[in-house]
Amino acid sequence: MAASDRKNIRRLAAALLTGVSVCVLGVSATTVHAQNLVPAAADGAKLLLRANELVYNQDAQQVTATGGVQMYYNRYRMVAQRVQYDQKTGRVMATGNIELIEPGGNRVYADQLDVTDDFGEGFINTLRVETTDNTRLAAESAERQQGDLMVLNNTVYTACLPCAQTPGKAPLWQVKAQRVVRNGQTHTIRLENAQFELFGLPIGRLPFAIEVPDETVERKSGLLFPQFSASDNLGFGVTVPYYHVFSPSMDATISPTYYSNQGLLLQGEIRNRFDNGDHTFRFAGIHQQDPEAFDPNTSDRGAENRFMAASKGEFKINPRWTFGWNAMVQSDNNFSKTYGLEGVDADTFINDVYLTGLGTRNYFDLHGYYFNVQDKADRNTREQQQAIVYPSLDYSYYAPEPVLGGEFSITANITNLSRREDDWYTEGSTDRFPGLEGSYSRFTVETEWKRTFNTFDGFLLTPLLAARADGLRHTGSNVPGGIYLGDLEPEGGNGRYMVTAGLEARYPILMTYGDSSHVIEPIAQIYVRPDEQMAGGLPNEDAQSFVFDATTLFERDKFSGFDRVEGGTRANVGIRYTGSFANGIGVRGIFGQSYQIAGRNSFATEDLVHAGANSGLESRVSDYVAMAAIDLPQGFTIGANTRFDEKTFAVKRTDASFSYTTPRVQGTLVYTQVDPQEAYGSDESTDVLKQTMKFRINENWALAGTATWDLAEKDIIKRGIGISYADECTIFTLAYTDKPQSTAANDWTVSARLSFRTLGDINIGSNTSDYDQEYQYQ
Repeated sequence: MAASDRKNIRRLAAALLTGVSVCVLGVSATTVHAQNLVPAAADGAKLLLRANELVYNQDAQQVTATGGVQMYYNRYRMVAQRVQYDQKTGRVMATGNIELIEPGGNRVYADQLDVTDDFGEGFINTLRVETTDNTRLAAESAERQQGDLMVLNNTVYTACLPCAQTPGKAPLWQVKAQRVVRNGQTHTIRLENAQFELFGLPIGRLPFAIEVPDETVERKSGLLFPQFSASDNLGFGVTVPYYHVFSPSMDATISPTYYSNQGLLLQGEIRNRFDNGDHTFRFAGIHQQDPEAFDPNTSDRGAENRFMAASKGEFKINPRWTFGWNAMVQSDNNFSKTYGLEGVDADTFINDVYLTGLGTRNYFDLHGYYFNVQDKADRNTREQQQAIVYPSLDYSYYAPEPVLGGEFSITANITNLSRREDDWYTEGSTDRFPGLEGSYSRFTVETEWKRTFNTFDGFLLTPLLAARADGLRHTGSNVPGGIYLGDLEPEGGNGRYMVTAGLEARYPILMTYGDSSHVIEPIAQIYVRPDEQMAGGLPNEDAQSFVFDATTLFERDKFSGFDRVEGGTRANVGIRYTGSFANGIGVRGIFGQSYQIAGRNSFATEDLVHAGANSGLESRVSDYVAMAAIDLPQGFTIGANTRFDEKTFAVKRTDASFSYTTPRVQGTLVYTQVDPQEAYGSDESTDVLKQTMKFRINENWALAGTATWDLAEKDIIKRGIGISYADECTIFTLAYTDKPQSTAANDWTVSARLSFRTLGDINIGSNTSDYDQEYQYQ
């Protein structure tokens, strides 16, 4: 074939294949996500053309391919029954079962194509488009006009798959429009006479044309989907968000909400992105039109004008160091929680300024905290009782090379805080003092060295040496309320130290029987150290939470923080077991006990919060602790963590759980039982049962529920139920939550979410994320 013929055929292929793609570029706009533009022809791109007959009429200057035409050019593939290129008019025409596969995988179907070789004008008849993310568009016809306009007539769009059993059945939802006009110059798409259909029935029509950005625009100002809410004290709420783009690195969302009971709430969010981080500023305000709807003597009822402002930012100084903050101020102590303001509605909002650094062998973590306690009390007493932390520093370092053949590490902590009011209470006959008015500072440095020796027959010995020093200063020496039985140190500075020499011995024994294997590992530890200095005589800010169970049995220092340090000589003895069976069953467990051999028992020492009281460690011989869990191949897991009285073997504490995952049902059942703890002011046992369940009704529908019971008081703490529907194009959830014992302003809430893939979400209620986390079937 002459070179000119090959040139014309190549021009035909380029005009036809890329012309089809350009004509359907406007399709992607209704999918609300970007499509790649037509790729430039690669260097040396080859044309492959196959047809039953190929004719070049030199006189008429026409190239015609007929009969099973197949074309491949520049990563495009197309088939058709007949293709013709008229060099005089510059038009390319294709007819008969046209199918085009774009480089990205999208498929375009048509019955007839007529397009100019410069792509300026064109026409496609009976157009269908299927994208790689399973969105579909059909149009009666498509025209490309001068002025970079693309017009689609009588279009239908959906992200739902066609019904396999009934191919002609209408999808769950679809959008129809009489005309869709894409303007390549203004980068907009206009929908004329558009309507939304659900199950084939029209449920909404827009009597006016709307414009949306096309696929080349990443962000564009405009109204977003409305949101709805309902609660007992606020009433029914409607939110109409407006999104505005200031620049490529700055945008904002203004979300006015009208509540039927309380009036107009105005809230907004301004976002800035920088080269090394980002910043978000939130604000909200309302003039409550009916404060009387709230309970008497509450902050919600006492405030008419309420506002909030919050700032959050994080910046990468370099690959290792990060600086950031998260701060909020509000007019009263419950505004954000009552109105469910996103990002700031937690029961306790933690204002935090931080600097962190992470290296290969060290870690630096500096934080300053202020705690906003959100409750409906008319005075923010609980917030005044919280510590203001400025700052708290944690640092850890691990030597890169072995020291005397072992691992050497350094841990440091600096804590500096103050409190405006005493945090203390009396429960039963017990006084507890979680925090005292005044200031408290502590600097702690601790070093540790340990090395494991593998002796004869796998007997493992790990010697350990540790040394710690603390410098402290406090001004809270006046204990309010009742009598503190401990010996509280006077105001001023103090110092203490602790040195430890320890040895751990382990002898793992592996046994196999057929296809099952078992590892039994006896473990014994001894730690020799002096008595804890000033035990109970100093404030205890970070070591208040303490539970002795199998998970802490082999800890060198069982206190949870730095303010208390375990002293005296102690031995820990136990056995650990892990087994796996041929039928897929897995078993694991721990059983052991701890012994105070010499010196003063730190857990039997009075302190401001009774940290070690009723723990099972306050006597020389501790309670027994045990943990056992079974994993069944059917999807069931049973586990229990229990503490037994060392004399009577009576159960003192139990944390048990049962979880199950089957094709239709999954859920968890968690039970917590704690004996009366007089030292903590608890004269009655604690019995709490929490249940969550998710039941899949069929492939799409699921039912979920949750409940928390206080068995001792015979009260329901929390309950909720939800139902959800999910398929490839739609998600629907509806949930109801009730907290009878809650101190929140709104005792019950109803939330719903309706999400159409590629279109957007409609939310009712402010806690739809709670449903996703707690109810929705995965």
